[in-house]
Amino acid sequence: MNKTLDHIGVAVRQLDDSIKFYKNVLGATLVDRYRSEKPGVESEIAMMDVNGTITELLAPTNNTTSPIARFIKQKGKGVHHIAYRVDDLNLAIDELKGQGIRVMEETRRINKHGRRLIYLNPADTGGTIVEYCDYPNQRGES
Repeated sequence: MNKTLDHIGVAVRQLDDSIKFYKNVLGATLVDRYRSEKPGVESEIAMMDVNGTITELLAPTNNTTSPIARFIKQKGKGVHHIAYRVDDLNLAIDELKGQGIRVMEETRRINKHGRRLIYLNPADTGGTIVEYCDYPNQRGES
């Protein structure tokens, strides 16, 4: 199955300061900014386009329950996850399971852009949080 880099997620404490850095230093364009209070997300997200590459800036909205807050507390701010786009998320999950790679079922969701996603268990990825995602509504579009 084809896999391509979709985006990089970066955990930040102050979203506005990070947006300024990406705009002023990296020449990024703010593609979208939104908030998700869904359990297991609880973040404000800014999608920044740097010359065709997307970086998701992730700031916790709840310092007690947000996984981003937990990540920052444990590891500090910085790269949170790397996301790979796959042709079909369901088939990719079956392929992973066939290889003995565990996925974190509780992270499976569809975001506001129609991106279906799931995180792989970092214990099986060498410690890196890896996201697999697809965009079923964009299949067949060029």
